[in-house]
Amino acid sequence: MIKSRSSKVGDWIIAFICLLVIFVCVLPMLNVLARSLSSSDALIKGEVMLLPKGFNFNAYKYVLEDSRTTWAIAWTAILTAICTVVSMVMTTLCAYPLIYDNLRGRKIINGFILFTMYFNAGIIPNYLLLRDLHMLNKPIVLIIPSCLSVFNVIIMRSFLYNVPDSLRESAEIDGAGPIRTLISIYLPLSTPVIATLSLFYAVGRWNGFSDALMYMNNRVYYPIQLLLYNIINSLSQIDTSSMGQDTPIGLDETLKAATVMVATIPILLVYPWLQRYFISGVTLGAVKG
Repeated sequence: MIKSRSSKVGDWIIAFICLLVIFVCVLPMLNVLARSLSSSDALIKGEVMLLPKGFNFNAYKYVLEDSRTTWAIAWTAILTAICTVVSMVMTTLCAYPLIYDNLRGRKIINGFILFTMYFNAGIIPNYLLLRDLHMLNKPIVLIIPSCLSVFNVIIMRSFLYNVPDSLRESAEIDGAGPIRTLISIYLPLSTPVIATLSLFYAVGRWNGFSDALMYMNNRVYYPIQLLLYNIINSLSQIDTSSMGQDTPIGLDETLKAATVMVATIPILLVYPWLQRYFISGVTLGAVKG
């Protein structure tokens, strides 16, 4: 099929807009990377933009040698894995029954689920509830309250709607119950949406810090983003006592940039593994409401 001249111009305009958006998104990351690899003197003089000046890994050395940073990264990775698994189990168990037309009260349940998407009690009532449940300052407070997203439930439910009813009916004829049908029929066909929603949950948990800021006083369970938040506001979280009295004034900026990169790179490495499922998972889950 030969495209018309106007279609080609439209494609070039779309490509240009996409490149512009990519540039705007990548530019800050390149700047932070350059600052993390530059010398303190270059930062003080304002010479660092997209390429490092006075290339060195000193900031990364200081950050990775700090036990609190390495533990925060390890703990956040563990927390992200646990939260992702728990969230996907909860999302699947919530969305799966809603595809049955003979489920009593299905419309009412859908209404309650959608209601919570737009309205909630607020921060203070949530805090009081978690306090009364004795969940504050415990790792569970970072898992249970945010383990379910209504938006993701809707995507999962819509995706499961696309599975032909004939497959479910054939399984039921063979004597399979709802759980068996879910495990044998629906889950093997739901790899795209499972990968997509897992990415949503994993990124959300890795980048989350507000819940830890409000509900967690035990620094042992600080996720990396909350540690990063404290470092940006004050370098008291980084042990600089071993650097000596001749520590450059600009070293704090390189430490901040290096910590940002250390906190960002791990979750960026996850995306390429799930990218091939991302578009199909979102689009197929949006066909039916």
